[in-house]
Amino acid sequence: MSNVDFNEVDKFAALASRWWDKNSEFKPLHDINPLRLDYIKAQCGGSLKGKKILDVGCGGGILAESLAKEGALVTGIDMAEAGLEVAKLHLLESGLSVNYQKIPVEEFAEQHAEEFDIVTCLEMLEHVPDPASIINACAALTKAHGRLFFSTLNRNTKSYLFAIIGAEYILKLLPQGTHDWDKFIQPSEMNEWARRSNLTLKSMIGMTYNPFTKTYKLESDVSVNYLCFYQK
Repeated sequence: MSNVDFNEVDKFAALASRWWDKNSEFKPLHDINPLRLDYIKAQCGGSLKGKKILDVGCGGGILAESLAKEGALVTGIDMAEAGLEVAKLHLLESGLSVNYQKIPVEEFAEQHAEEFDIVTCLEMLEHVPDPASIINACAALTKAHGRLFFSTLNRNTKSYLFAIIGAEYILKLLPQGTHDWDKFIQPSEMNEWARRSNLTLKSMIGMTYNPFTKTYKLESDVSVNYLCFYQK
């Protein structure tokens, strides 16, 4: 059975041409990318140079390119063809090198077990039918003692008010229908799936948005968006 929700794939594919427009629906991803990159670097000793990194659910390549710019050897996989085509085209503009492929992560894991120093899977788990399967595949792809990073949205009343009502309907930071609250993942669920895949939680941090200053920051509050660092 495929662990792909093609309605979710089609939703992002339809927006593909705007991935690199920093004033489009993808503005929040551009705004939070430096925070995510700095967090990943900090947990990896401050440098990604020469590290073999896999970005799962890479979309149009916003994170993948920033990792490549740090000197990492980056592979990005996704199931949305249109997003990957945009990602490949943007490499012509940036001059960076990223190996983009359309393939499910479970299948990729069968071919590339324990090949990567670092695996990232950000803002994806809440868009698939079986997130535990994604986490397990990411673990399989990571070398012993390698590092993994996951980000998603917590499932509670506050996240419904902030991430859906606030972000999609009031502030219009995201298109309506971007998220399904029922698919949000509580940290305890994330950690249980990770433990089953022999991953150890090293750090968890929240990401908050201030609608008045229109800025994001990382802090201890994990009640809405959160980012996890695990080690195999």
